[in-house]
Amino acid sequence: MTRVLRDGDGRVTHIELFYDLVYVFAVTQLAHLLVTHPTLDGALRTAVLLAMVWQIWVYTTWMTNYLDPSAPAVRLALLALMLLSLVLAAAIPEAFGSRGWLVAVVYVVTQVGRSLFAALVLRGHRLEFVFWRAGAWCVLGAVPMLLGATVEGHAREALWALAVLVELGGAAMGFPTPGIGRSSTHDWTINGAHFAERCQAFVLIALGESIVVTGARLSELMGAHIDSARVAAFGAAFLGAVALWWIYFDRSAEDSARAIAASDDPGRLGRNAFHGVHPVIVAGVIVTAAADELVIAHPDRHGVAATSWLVVGGVALFLAGHALFKYIVWRVVSWQRVIAVAVLLALLLLAPHISALTLGIATLVVTIAVAAADRVQRGALAT
Repeated sequence: MTRVLRDGDGRVTHIELFYDLVYVFAVTQLAHLLVTHPTLDGALRTAVLLAMVWQIWVYTTWMTNYLDPSAPAVRLALLALMLLSLVLAAAIPEAFGSRGWLVAVVYVVTQVGRSLFAALVLRGHRLEFVFWRAGAWCVLGAVPMLLGATVEGHAREALWALAVLVELGGAAMGFPTPGIGRSSTHDWTINGAHFAERCQAFVLIALGESIVVTGARLSELMGAHIDSARVAAFGAAFLGAVALWWIYFDRSAEDSARAIAASDDPGRLGRNAFHGVHPVIVAGVIVTAAADELVIAHPDRHGVAATSWLVVGGVALFLAGHALFKYIVWRVVSWQRVIAVAVLLALLLLAPHISALTLGIATLVVTIAVAAADRVQRGALAT
């Protein structure tokens, strides 16, 4: 058993980075789904699927925080999880159509199978029961997940969302399980720096998708007439991705890694600030990537509500999620983010009267203003 445990080294291994490559594809699939279905229903479906993708990825991150990925058994388990994740990602476009059963079964096998594997290889260690409890709640969540595959439309969305909420609710309560009780977050003795770095890597994956979408759309346009509006839209999309990266990674990423590493209850911070909040941040990046693609394709289009909501909503989601993240980690309210979200929502009043490009540039200005305010605040604190 000791041969599968990490030795305290929080270094992210090559096999973990290799595993992440599947999620580059998964994020691409989610962004494309939103672009092809820029409606409220499309947004809800994308949100449910993102929650499922995130649960699979982050539960694996919890596992590799304890288990050594260089151990043969753990490495093989990661590769198996990678294959299952690839199958699920490939099925995303038809998840609410003909591939519903495939998505549901793969999700259940992944969630339950991972917990079972971890509990078995940790037999005799105090962490064994952490995974038995988590696995029990994954089995409970499997019921609405599989039932969702038997129905269509909004019923499937609701049941799959319920399955994810069951798992999240179980984690919030310490996975109470008959016969073995519940866990305390103090039992989740994670390596905080490793866990933070892994979640930050997923944000980078999402930002990478934004760059890929922007570059791919530019490549398509190079074969046709490129006008000044599309050039401006391309520039705004690139600068927007840079601004989001700057807001997240300029300082708070490293500071939060140090905060969770130094915490006397890293399991609580890992659950609340990273497991719970980071999918909101990632969702903001994915929505922004979808908005960028639509704006580059049709920069002069006026009054399209779906495009307007994507342009404004992506950045608003990102900033709201990051504000909540900062509050959980440091117990401070980021007023610049709160004000920026309010300004972004106010821009929706102007959206019917301005072009998609103008709205995108206005949103970019707000994003850059937040990054600049962070820099000014840091300078003031330093003095």
